[in-house]
Amino acid sequence: MSSLVPSNSFIFTNTNRRNHNKIPQFNKLVVFAAASLSTAESLDLKENPRSLQAQRFVDRIKASPLKERIDIFDSIKKDGTNWSVSDFNDLLMALVMLNEQETAVKFFSEASSYGLAPNSWTFSIMIRCYCNKNDFFEARKVIDCMFDNGYHPNVTTFTILVNSLCKSGRLKEALEVLDQMGRIGCKPNIQTYNCLLKGFCYVGRVEEAYEMLMNVKNDGLKPDVYTYTAVMDGFCKVGRSNEAMELLNEAIERGVTPNVVTFNTLFNGYCKEGTPVKGVGLLELMKKRNCLPDKISYSTLLNGLLKWGKIRPAVSIFKEMVRFGFEVDERMMNSLLRGLCMQSWEEKDLLEDAYQVFEKMTKKVSVTDPGTYGIVIRTLGKGKKTDEALIHLHHAIEMGHIPRTITFNNVIQALCGEGKIDKALLLLFLMYEHGKIPSRTSYDMLITKLDQLEKSYDACALYGAALKQGVIPQRKPQD
Repeated sequence: MSSLVPSNSFIFTNTNRRNHNKIPQFNKLVVFAAASLSTAESLDLKENPRSLQAQRFVDRIKASPLKERIDIFDSIKKDGTNWSVSDFNDLLMALVMLNEQETAVKFFSEASSYGLAPNSWTFSIMIRCYCNKNDFFEARKVIDCMFDNGYHPNVTTFTILVNSLCKSGRLKEALEVLDQMGRIGCKPNIQTYNCLLKGFCYVGRVEEAYEMLMNVKNDGLKPDVYTYTAVMDGFCKVGRSNEAMELLNEAIERGVTPNVVTFNTLFNGYCKEGTPVKGVGLLELMKKRNCLPDKISYSTLLNGLLKWGKIRPAVSIFKEMVRFGFEVDERMMNSLLRGLCMQSWEEKDLLEDAYQVFEKMTKKVSVTDPGTYGIVIRTLGKGKKTDEALIHLHHAIEMGHIPRTITFNNVIQALCGEGKIDKALLLLFLMYEHGKIPSRTSYDMLITKLDQLEKSYDACALYGAALKQGVIPQRKPQD
């Protein structure tokens, strides 16, 4: 789930600034930063919104080397004698945005040296700062300090802390913060509950998450897509995807529009539980609701179908991915190709699909897995595509992948079946050249075919060659 509190929710929103006949202090910071970074691009302070100026200030600092950052902030701090608390807060928040948390802590400790007393906004920034550092003890100390100074944190400030605690698996502390909110009359909003629901599910307490969802609805709050997705994810992680599906249906009935993350959660659940075919139906529902599947949707579903041996639906998903321009990684293509090849030995109509996948692989990626080459060659041989089998066998050898004896046997058998005895014999000699000793099966097939063609001399010669290799064929040439 994406961050519940936008990164700029507290930034540069104070409009109670002193109005002087000079550039406001924050604008001076931006101009100073622009000059210090020696950029040709100028800032139009009259036309740009203040928030845009702030972001550009942060972006410029981010792009500067560490030493220049330090010099810039040192110079700005020296110019702080006429700051208001709002000016101070602006720079403090910029430091937090830049992930300069230690510098922000030090700067906060120097507030009194500028003749400034922190306000509610200052404390809120520092709570965010300590949460970014995962220093929750200090963050809660800042909450206490706010109360000591007569300020009450608002629901957004509390939610920042709750969210950070839940992400770190510190659910007990997050619930303590929730109790604290209740004691001061600060009513949690749906974003607060969303954090807690995800926190419950993160530690496997799914039943409690579901109970909280029921309470949220009873209290008159309207669950949003993140609410439902959090609990659905919890159900899927403990093998209860059917219950997650029930929640999806409830969300839709309540007018909540599921997003791609919601559907991906269910795809993942079904595939883990061994029911990926349900995901195929879910994909259709997803498209009917005009929610476009992304690469994660397709990849999760394809991987699940392959894992559980559902080759036919996997082929359909693969073709759909290709049609919509999604790349399929080499590992999954290899798995699909292997599955298609083996299933095509019994279900001949899949041979063409297998060959198409193989052709696509050879065009887009380098097929480096010897096992993949071997199984494709065997499949082509079994499917009476002996010319293609020979082409790819030679290609595999050129790439240094010498097929297994069983692969050679399959192609020899297919060639013999088609009466291509000369090509079959050449393949036998190819085995010799690359250090492969033909098996008794290879010799038996060739001797049998030569006898059928009444080539007794060739059959006897081949039998003798086998004996020299230490192989005793079961089939003796006919007299």
